[in-house]
Amino acid sequence: MAVVVAIDAGTTGVRAFAVDEKGQPVGWSYREFPQYFPRPGWVEHDATEIWDAVTATLAELTATLDQPVAAIGITDQRETTVVWDRRTGQPLRRAIVWQDRRTAARCDALRDQGHLPLVRSQTGLVLDPYFSATKLEWLLGPEGGGIEADDNTAFGTVDSWLLWKLTGGEVHATDVSNASRTLLYDIRRRAWSEELCDLFGIPASCLPEVRPSSGRFGTTEGGIPVSGIAGDQQAALFGQACFAPGMTKNTYGTGSFVLMNVGPECPEPVDGLLTTMAWELASGEVAYAYEGAIFVTGAAVQWLRDGLGLIDDAAEIEALARTIDDTEGVYLVPAFTGLGSPYWDPYARGTVVGLTRGTGRAHLARAALEAMAFQTRDVIESMSAACGHPVTALRADGGASVNDLLLQLQADQLQVPVARPRVQETTALGAAYLAGRAEGVWGSLDELAGHWALDAEFTPKASPAGADARYAGWRRAVERSGGWAVP
Repeated sequence: MAVVVAIDAGTTGVRAFAVDEKGQPVGWSYREFPQYFPRPGWVEHDATEIWDAVTATLAELTATLDQPVAAIGITDQRETTVVWDRRTGQPLRRAIVWQDRRTAARCDALRDQGHLPLVRSQTGLVLDPYFSATKLEWLLGPEGGGIEADDNTAFGTVDSWLLWKLTGGEVHATDVSNASRTLLYDIRRRAWSEELCDLFGIPASCLPEVRPSSGRFGTTEGGIPVSGIAGDQQAALFGQACFAPGMTKNTYGTGSFVLMNVGPECPEPVDGLLTTMAWELASGEVAYAYEGAIFVTGAAVQWLRDGLGLIDDAAEIEALARTIDDTEGVYLVPAFTGLGSPYWDPYARGTVVGLTRGTGRAHLARAALEAMAFQTRDVIESMSAACGHPVTALRADGGASVNDLLLQLQADQLQVPVARPRVQETTALGAAYLAGRAEGVWGSLDELAGHWALDAEFTPKASPAGADARYAGWRRAVERSGGWAVP
């Protein structure tokens, strides 16, 4: 019996993850890689260090497997921007990470010049430094070191970079989900946009070929097919078996990302939300999604640990937060890198309101967990308004989903059940499913849906009135977080 391996190249580390034909994990390996912060608001990675982490985790994982590997899938941190030389296979500069805010002023200028309607209509995105195009424009411009783009210059998100390396430089490609995060891809025509390439000064020669998310991209130098690629949040939607329109998931990680499957037709743009490609299968079946991108959730817990020293380990936050029943009016707005959906304010900054002499560690810990739930409610209320009917359930995954208190707070705020699956590495699982579908390991979406199994379900305990009162305080706190950073 063969296994399928997923490479999950996240923001802080790489996980190699193997599943069997029943979708059950059979092994994994993990390596962190360095983060670089050269200036306030700047976040960079060395793409070579990401590749080194991939090779190390793959070697460690495959050494433990008794079964042959049928296929490899790749999932990645999406908007992070890599530029390399096709001749040497080496990065031309450090990668600019999705969290990086250096191009905020450029996005403001483009918005002031009236380009937002074009961007919204073609890409479903907004003009925000989160996305790849202004990062790539910066790298190719004088501020980025004056890289002179020619036919040997290759651009890609992290998936493209890893595919290039895995295939020995034979394949420069990406999938529709990653392409749709660049601000350069027309999600209606499903092709690179000449208008947007011209707007950002991006030569078409450096762009990867766009292919379906499930299908053979190439083979490794060892002969293993690389047959599935998806951005991390779309992969999690697939791994959560959210195959029917209306099904919704939230991944609680460094940030949180709420995605709703909205079916095969591209909807009109909605204020506060992103419209994105969810996936395309080898059969040509396409799914679109609404997305709410929340920049900081789990990273707020890291801040409590590393920045303030309130806890020694992130896992301690639940027990600390449970020592009180109420934050007593304390709210934490973790706008450390601005606010994403539905506000899209790159100049907002982290704010704590409601402090008194009685405020202690537990209040801040609980406020950090509540902020995750409040931000998710922000997004889901926008989605419900856009699609015309309420979200009736939420599937949760990601590192923070192990926190029972968080998921209970989430159920209380949404007033709907929140379900956690047994296999919580849904990002890697989705990439494995996409690759395995292409190679015949799994025959249908119904078969994959049958592998989804419930670990725990959380139902609302708070009254709607009580939840609404807490949420009203959150919205007032968000108002106070804006306008602190000077554009």
